[in-house]
Amino acid sequence: MQAEYIPPGTAASSPLTQKGLAPAVDTFYYDNKIVRDFGIATVFWGIAGMMVGLLAAFQLAQPEANLHTSFTTFGRIRPLHTNAVIFAFVGNGIFMGVYYSLQRLCKAAMYSKVLSRVHFWGWQLIILSALISLPLGFTTSKEYAELEWPIDIAITLVWVVFGWNMFGTIARRRERHLYVGIWFYIATLITVAVLHLVNSAEVPVSWMKSYSAYAGVQDALVQWWYGHNAVAFFLTTPYLGLMYYFLPKAAGRPVYSYRLSIIHFWSLIFIYIWAGPHHLLYTALPDWAQSLGVAFSVMLLAPSWGGMINGLLTLRGAWDKVRTEPVLKFMVVAVTAYGMATFEGPMLSLKNVNAIAHFTDWIVAHVHVGALGWNGFLTFAILYWLWPRLYRTELYSKKLANTHFWLGTVGILVYALPLYWAGFTQGLMWKQFNAEGMLQYPNFLETVLQIVPMYYLRGIGGTLYLSGVFLMVFNLIKTARAGTLLAAEKAQAPALVPAELVEAHQGGHWHRWIERRPFQLALWATVAIAIGGIVEMIPTFLVKSNVPTIASVKPYTPLELQGRDLYIREGCSNCHTQMVRPFRSETERYGEYSKAGEFVYDRPFLWGSKRTGPDLHRVGGKYPHSWHYNHMLDPTTMSPGSIMPPYPWLFENKLDNSTLPAKIRVLQRLGTPYPRGYDQQALADARRQADGIAQDLKKEDIEVMSDKEIVALIAYLQRLGTDIKVKPEQVATAAQ
Repeated sequence: MQAEYIPPGTAASSPLTQKGLAPAVDTFYYDNKIVRDFGIATVFWGIAGMMVGLLAAFQLAQPEANLHTSFTTFGRIRPLHTNAVIFAFVGNGIFMGVYYSLQRLCKAAMYSKVLSRVHFWGWQLIILSALISLPLGFTTSKEYAELEWPIDIAITLVWVVFGWNMFGTIARRRERHLYVGIWFYIATLITVAVLHLVNSAEVPVSWMKSYSAYAGVQDALVQWWYGHNAVAFFLTTPYLGLMYYFLPKAAGRPVYSYRLSIIHFWSLIFIYIWAGPHHLLYTALPDWAQSLGVAFSVMLLAPSWGGMINGLLTLRGAWDKVRTEPVLKFMVVAVTAYGMATFEGPMLSLKNVNAIAHFTDWIVAHVHVGALGWNGFLTFAILYWLWPRLYRTELYSKKLANTHFWLGTVGILVYALPLYWAGFTQGLMWKQFNAEGMLQYPNFLETVLQIVPMYYLRGIGGTLYLSGVFLMVFNLIKTARAGTLLAAEKAQAPALVPAELVEAHQGGHWHRWIERRPFQLALWATVAIAIGGIVEMIPTFLVKSNVPTIASVKPYTPLELQGRDLYIREGCSNCHTQMVRPFRSETERYGEYSKAGEFVYDRPFLWGSKRTGPDLHRVGGKYPHSWHYNHMLDPTTMSPGSIMPPYPWLFENKLDNSTLPAKIRVLQRLGTPYPRGYDQQALADARRQADGIAQDLKKEDIEVMSDKEIVALIAYLQRLGTDIKVKPEQVATAAQ
């Protein structure tokens, strides 16, 4: 049975046929070559991204795995891993599935083979640019949006090409009804474009350096509006569209419920966009925005599980086939993982749960259940289903596919369960007080060393998962060699009947009206996804009381600004947060909780999302210059057992001040109150402050040239959290 709904009025007995109005049958050719190419890219980048992730996993257990180079430290390759998996592996997987299913759902070849090729090669070049730029330290530090401004422009152009090709194909369709999968494709196209354009608003300083158009609290809100919805509209909605097409095809059954798919679609795209603030609970974000994020995150459970139920119930009556077909096995686990991840997300948005889980490895486990289970397994299922059809042969080995399934499933469990345990351990140890009312574990490093065994298990789980992928590669290669690529697949379908004739003879569900009008569907989808962002952002930007200023907070000095950019370059925010939450456990450990007004000159914000090391917002003045110097040279000299890698190049590299005047000018344009003409004075002020730090280090028997990068980094670290009056030195320390 076909997954597509049978369009009313096209059967031989329809009124149009009886009246002699049936259209002529057209012959055309589906472009399978572009599907094959995106499939190969999916597998290639998937392996590359997972291998980088595996390296990052073992770096947390064994610091020597940082390989003693600036290009391979955890701080630099962690964003490389996330970008490779999200945009290279999953991105190519989306395009593979869309290019195959869209042609068949529209009964039309892709609008333009030229646009298809431009899209393919443009996307691969973007991925290659990320592969080069991120290890070199060119980053905005915004999670899932780390790529610098020239690459952002390239992403925009390639996305326009994809949209042009997609809507062109829809416009030339021979099937009036738009199947549910296409609804999700349209919502993905529009929302990703909006997210990317808003979050990537930045002012260039140089060829690969820019500053965010937003600062502090506002930047954090925009970033997590983007970050959460990048998960929603890049890792979820397009894959739901693929699920609605490929799962019924593989099962040989229609989608369980048409009405449920309507509710699922509209409620999901409307509610999802509001939920971003739940990533910022207990931070300096206004409480009303946090509460909105929590409320809509809880509501999100209903449409998410509606989609899962629709997927699983599509398999009713086909469970015997599930036991024998590896494709369906992958799909069942994928949809189940989607359900589990979308249950856990709303649960983690509850403040009492978030207070324990946030900044811990619990979040890493949660994210990877979705990435490895939902995205990974559904991609593997589609590849196993497509390859025999593209090459007109049977899958080489179902046994190998089944082995891949079990390796992947066990790998997910071995990966995720230890990280859940690690997250509980971290959250509880951070908050534990002894009978005397003192922190039970005042040294942050104690909490890190407790979970190192879990990091080893995480790496083992990742190894199992990746080994299954290698089996799949072998299986697909053997399948391809056994057949011949059907590059242009012949198809026939009646030409599209004029709308006025169809509507004169067709009734049906009220939703059919919008399903037959792609541009109206796109318009209403845009309205649905815009409301939440507008309601949350406009008051935060325009109502001053949401981000009250503090008179004592001043802009960074030129040297501190340079040090901050080095901190960003090295990816320090991947392990350290700069947000002390208003819990007694945190104020005892770190100092006064963070205030919104302290971040008004932070472009970008650096609150972080994971504490592998202690929070640094109040580290300024806590230690002498020599402590930071030695800590960056060899962390274990200051914190025995530390898993942080050394940064010897900071002591060798001369600080590049060539763009410092341009940085000052850009920040002035963005509203930072440097005096007029200060760009001409900034270099002299930077040298003066650097000389002072070098002299202070000399008093502690450390000889260092004042023009080295380490001096600027020390200047930045010593500034952190010192703009407001804080409590006296805490009894607890946060040594790393």
